[in-house]
Amino acid sequence: MEAWGLTDPGLVRTQNQDYYLLEKLGDHDLLAVVCDGMGGARSGNVASRLAAEVFAEEIKRGYRAGMTQEQADYLLRTAVSIANTAVFENAQLNEEMNGMGTTLVAMLSMGKRAYFANVGDSRGYLMNRQGIQRVTVDHSLVELMVQRGELTSEQAKTYPGKNFITRAIGTEQNVSCDLYTATLRQGDCVLLCSDGLTNHLADQELLFEVIHGVKKQDCCQRLLGIAKERGAPDNVTVVLVAY
Repeated sequence: MEAWGLTDPGLVRTQNQDYYLLEKLGDHDLLAVVCDGMGGARSGNVASRLAAEVFAEEIKRGYRAGMTQEQADYLLRTAVSIANTAVFENAQLNEEMNGMGTTLVAMLSMGKRAYFANVGDSRGYLMNRQGIQRVTVDHSLVELMVQRGELTSEQAKTYPGKNFITRAIGTEQNVSCDLYTATLRQGDCVLLCSDGLTNHLADQELLFEVIHGVKKQDCCQRLLGIAKERGAPDNVTVVLVAY
């Protein structure tokens, strides 16, 4: 297993409100986290970093090699809850940070299993030579409208309210996360990213660069380069784990 990540402010914004973490757990396991902050120039970056670091610390505190799915799910839910409390309470204590929040997508990789947690519209993908699967489901207005049949997937890409998310870390006293599980095989890749990437690259383009690109270690940079070629008005964060 190998892992790489990068984050970039993009071509328009001066500040990067995205944040990511890669943490080795035990001898063979891994935690990957991507957060995309919101709440203005002085607080979005605080929310994303605080959420990622508090979440990761709780995972490291509770991690045990060989955990069952039930144990992993409980640990992920607990870590999301503690991260949410940390961001929410900081926002209440600091007037200039009032209203700050962040997305969070995380993968806890243990043996042949990957456990995902998601709040917001940052995404987790599983890819291999058979294709690409979006593991997570966005908590966003356009995702709800697509599910209701009010928009097609193509229409959702350009809908005016596509950046409006319906769930975030830190904006309310409590938040629920969605959990997903995937079985890992040799040759699989997991991609975590903020919407600064997926707003510019289709799933099949992600698949091509990850699976058919020349070098895995250069993949995050290639994906960032494509996003920048297409304008990159938002921050871009990419984490890739190859098995």
